Amino acid sequence: MAFDRTRRASDPRQAAEAAFKAATTKATDAPKPAERAPAERAPAAPLSPPGAREMVSLRLDRAVLEHFQKDGPGWQDRINASLKGLVGL
Repeated sequence: MAFDRTRRASDPRQAAEAAFKAATTKATDAPKPAERAPAERAPAAPLSPPGAREMVSLRLDRAVLEHFQKDGPGWQDRINASLKGLVGL
């Protein structure tokens, strides 16, 4: 039986490097950033009606929070009223 020289023995290191290069190289047929269509923007949220409230997260000093909570329920409304008065609304 003769040795078949038409098939080359594969080098594991070269095979690994080729696989790595293939996996990490970006496809050349992908459009360039300038060729891409502009991203569609979501429509802007409608403005809230006057007097509508927004839910927010706010960090307050413990003493400030205790001051407004000492009179019981409605402390968030009292904070809101104080802030409105402070800014002149």
